[in-house]
Amino acid sequence: MGSLRVDKWLWYARVTKSRSLAQKLATGGHVRINRDKISSASKTVKPGDVLTITLERRILILKVVALGSRRGPFSEASLLYEDMSPPVPKKEAPPPVPAQREPGAGRPTKRDRRRMDAFTDTD
Repeated sequence: MGSLRVDKWLWYARVTKSRSLAQKLATGGHVRINRDKISSASKTVKPGDVLTITLERRILILKVVALGSRRGPFSEASLLYEDMSPPVPKKEAPPPVPAQREPGAGRPTKRDRRRMDAFTDTD
C-alpha cells in the first residue's frame, strides 16, 4: 500500500492550490491525522487515515481512500478521498424586497410633484 507525505496528498487531492500552501496548512496546526494534531508537513498518510482540516470558513473531514501519483483533474482527485464533512447549513433567504408603493400612498414622488405643479400652474 505505501504512504505519502501529507502536504503532497493535500495538493494531489486539490484541497489546496499549491504544495507550499499545503505545507503551511500542515505546519500551522490546521491538519489532524486520526485526531492527532500534526506540526510537520512530512508526516505520512496511508489509505484508511482520517484527516480533519480546518480551512478559513469550514471544516473538512476526509477519509483517505487512495494515495495518488499526480495532481490531476478534479474528477481524478475526488477518487482519492471520501468526504465525511458535516453538511453546510443553508443560509436563510433574505426578506423580500418591498414592492413599489401603491398610488396615493405616502409622499408624492418628484414626478408626482411636477404633475401637480403643472396642473395648478395657470400662467
